[in-house]
Amino acid sequence: MSAIDVEAPAPPVVHHGTVANTVSDILAVTKRNLIRYVRVPSLLVFSTIQPVMFVLLFRYVFGNAIRLPFFPYPYVDYLMPGIFIQTVIFGSTQTGVGLAEDLTKGMVDRFRSLPMARSAVLAGRTLSDTVRNAFVVLLMTIVGYLVGFRIHTSIVPAVAGVVLALAFGLAFSWISAWIGLAVRDVESTQAASFVWIFPLVFASTAFVSASSLPGWLQAWAKINPVSVTVDSLRALLEGWPSQAYHLWASIGWVVGILVVFVPLSVNKYRRSV
Repeated sequence: MSAIDVEAPAPPVVHHGTVANTVSDILAVTKRNLIRYVRVPSLLVFSTIQPVMFVLLFRYVFGNAIRLPFFPYPYVDYLMPGIFIQTVIFGSTQTGVGLAEDLTKGMVDRFRSLPMARSAVLAGRTLSDTVRNAFVVLLMTIVGYLVGFRIHTSIVPAVAGVVLALAFGLAFSWISAWIGLAVRDVESTQAASFVWIFPLVFASTAFVSASSLPGWLQAWAKINPVSVTVDSLRALLEGWPSQAYHLWASIGWVVGILVVFVPLSVNKYRRSV
């Protein structure tokens, strides 16, 4: 009896977990998320409408009623750094919403079945949302210039300010990622995100000075990470005093948030089913 040759099955693809492979996985997931904005442009359009409305609202409705005798420039120059930080924070909520949507539709299960780094799904999501934030911040800068905003420092600190704002938004994206993985529902994730974001943004120096707030609220506003980062951005864009203090404090907040929420999010993703 002659032997029959049977073709051996192909060996399974094994992910070796090298740095190069991990970076490649992150970029692939980032590209996947960015392509969605191209195919569904309404997602990007509506994410830019809200910050534009805030600029016009505070510039022309509330701006004339807010007095800042200590600030040598028009109120719009005080406002725009707050708008930039508000924009990246609100944009970071899309990270959790996107992950919750992927969980609902089964995309996370598909990712988990692929030979790819577990952290790539989260890192790719946060990176793509940071790229979107960069586009929105650029748009807000253009809108700000149209309504009178001007930068009063040189190009180097101005670019550093943009990088700081995007890094701050990236840190908050990891918080949002953890919330999305924990809540696992799109509408609930969106609602839960604004519960903790509103006190941070509006009980801060983003739109008014700390001295104009009630005494019990001033203590919180001064240590609020949003206040610290907004004042740091004002230092880089407008020559705000105590630049070194605010800059290092805001960097500390960014690093601290990442140190806490990156491991929490990755661990939550690994345990998701």
